[in-house]
Amino acid sequence: MSGLKSLKKRRRVQVISIAGACVALVLVLLYFLPGDSFQFFRSPSEVSEAPPTPNERFRLGGLVERGTLVRGQGQEITFAVTDGGASIPVVYAGILPDLFSEGEGVVAQGNLIDGRFEAVEILAKHDETYMPTEVLDALKAQGVYVDPNGARISP
Repeated sequence: MSGLKSLKKRRRVQVISIAGACVALVLVLLYFLPGDSFQFFRSPSEVSEAPPTPNERFRLGGLVERGTLVRGQGQEITFAVTDGGASIPVVYAGILPDLFSEGEGVVAQGNLIDGRFEAVEILAKHDETYMPTEVLDALKAQGVYVDPNGARISP
């Protein structure tokens, strides 16, 4: 009987050791990730203050600035993304999501090249009232968010 207890105890120690090693491995991997790995997007103000390198792909989030949407030849579209503090011009060649329009929230993925954001993907919203929490918080902090009822929300 004591041999059985010894075997159970040894198995328990092995399982706990393996679990501990897995947790340690995950923590080491998280430690070595780049600092911006957990950031969903950057606001135009953040991009203006600390411009990324031309080969760095990132996400730009904010509102499509009113009066800036221009449809070019073919599928090329230009517009500006703003958070109230700064505005970044964006160029995109592709099909826009159905709910994309001026004054609405947008998150675009691409590169900043010569002061212009060249988007390779425009992330779609799942309905006309949705806005990512990060975008909403950034817009509220800038004092430019207007809720769907038309009331301006300030910080």
